[in-house]
Amino acid sequence: MNGKWKVSLIWCIHSGYKRPSEIHKAIPEASRRVLDSQLRELMAHGLISKTVHSKRPLIVEYSLTALGETIIPAINTTAQWGEDHRRELEKFIR
Repeated sequence: MNGKWKVSLIWCIHSGYKRPSEIHKAIPEASRRVLDSQLRELMAHGLISKTVHSKRPLIVEYSLTALGETIIPAINTTAQWGEDHRRELEKFIR
């Protein structure tokens, strides 16, 4: 799970099917190229799936796989830990 944006990508997609433009808007700090690369890696690891609808224009959507859903509790726990210790952690980021 190395990659600066992978947890953010998983969390973004967790909220429902996401199109590439929606993901880019949700994570504007990351370049589209980096996001695309990390999305490919997450697909290769079986955490997300990509669906291409054959309508015109083509519509691409990403969703979490069953395996990808299993990481959500760990992300929630880590986020809660961060909130619980925000005061102490902020000393190190300023």
